[in-house]
Amino acid sequence: MMKVFKIINRIVITTTLIALQLAWFMFILVKLTNYYTWISVSLSVLSILIVLFIIGKDENAAYRIGWIILIMALPLFGGLFYLFFGNKRPVKSMRLRLNREHRKAVDLLQDDPSVLEEIAQLDARTLGTCRYLRENSSYPVYKNTATTYYPSGESMYQDMLCELEKAQHFIFLEYFIVREGTMWNSILEILSSKAAAGVDVRLIYDDFGSLFLPTDFTSQMKKRGIKCLAFNKFRPIVSLVMNNRDHRKILVIDGHTAFNGGINLADEYINKVEKYGHWKDTGLRLKGEAVWSYTLMFLEMWNAFKESNDSFENFKPPTHAERHVECRGYVQPFADTPLDNEAISENVYIELLSQAKRYVYIFTPYLIVDNEMKSALCLAAKRGVDVRIVTPGIPDKRIVHRLTRSNYVPLLQAGVRIYEYTPGFMHAKSYVCDDEFAIVGTINMDYRSLYLHFECGTLLYRTDTVMDIKKDFLETILKSKEITLSDCRTGFFGSLFDAVLRALAPLF
Repeated sequence: MMKVFKIINRIVITTTLIALQLAWFMFILVKLTNYYTWISVSLSVLSILIVLFIIGKDENAAYRIGWIILIMALPLFGGLFYLFFGNKRPVKSMRLRLNREHRKAVDLLQDDPSVLEEIAQLDARTLGTCRYLRENSSYPVYKNTATTYYPSGESMYQDMLCELEKAQHFIFLEYFIVREGTMWNSILEILSSKAAAGVDVRLIYDDFGSLFLPTDFTSQMKKRGIKCLAFNKFRPIVSLVMNNRDHRKILVIDGHTAFNGGINLADEYINKVEKYGHWKDTGLRLKGEAVWSYTLMFLEMWNAFKESNDSFENFKPPTHAERHVECRGYVQPFADTPLDNEAISENVYIELLSQAKRYVYIFTPYLIVDNEMKSALCLAAKRGVDVRIVTPGIPDKRIVHRLTRSNYVPLLQAGVRIYEYTPGFMHAKSYVCDDEFAIVGTINMDYRSLYLHFECGTLLYRTDTVMDIKKDFLETILKSKEITLSDCRTGFFGSLFDAVLRALAPLF
């Protein structure tokens, strides 16, 4: 009971302090503008100049429009809000640390020319997609990697435990959410045992995503021999840096096995507790050469914020440990970060829609898309591609679900088929296309995932798991309700509210 009180206390105190700062800031500005006309005029001029600055920026149009509307609605404060919160990129110190470590990793990521030649012979367009990811995310495409697809958190959880038990050298975990319960406690038991046996165990968790952890969680892990890092600690101050979260889900074992997908380390992800009906999620296990990319992703983040003399090469397994015979197809892990101006995940999603010939099936918890993504979805459907999307039937956040639904109408009118997962919440983030391509990862179809968060995913080309993902999708829509235009009628005021939500969506 005391532990629960401490957790709630942390959330309440943090939220209260931030609210008080904003309230005090607004109060002072209102008082000043009441007494000094020149301050009011200066703030209005500042807002006009910032609107002109925003128009001239090479940024996502929806993001610019959202800010312009906010500044027009709040001409006195809007310009100042943009100065404080308008920059989407992480603060300079974070960028310098992460870029330094990324440069080290890039030297260890080598292309295999024979793999690129094989893909070129199969399809030149696919080679271009792989090259785009290589040049902009730095991670190459691999063969000799076995992949296993998991249509639920429960099935992946069991294999995670089995693989953890086999660890001999190191275990790396990087998760947005870690929460005490059956799932985490069983994993923690193995991690503690392995750490005691001399295995190098390291854990990165996002401090905001894992806000319900005890305040002394890092100290608890240290006592168990587990090295621990809370990413971007959530502090009770108004700060833009709080925007950039580590939304990745990565588990790497001994450099030869990795897990990725939408599944965090909390009980709802394995349906041990029911929060929003049945929790539908997906994940992927990699065994082989492509695991090296996930190992480096983790080490980049770790070394950026933990003093370490480790050489990345020390964590690469022997070549014979990576190779797996009878591994059909190609695997390309990739990372997406707010450090650059490249929307890598969105561009890869759009690329699959652009080259699709027969179908694209999509699982996503949130459908909060910009004009580029909406156009790609609509155009694919209009040229005869079977585009289907499954979203949650039971939402985790009602206002976000309302925003998701507000994007249905233009998609339905273009021929996109949309389903809501009737049994509960759809948390999976998966694409499958034409029996050839698939993506499984952490990337939601919303502005935070596509522009603000640190994310990762795995592109699959002609692997056996592509058909497993398709099978899971077709089985899932049988449990889902297909949405029609008649389901989207909201009336005048409802439509007006939806328009406001869409306009301001990029800012939240």
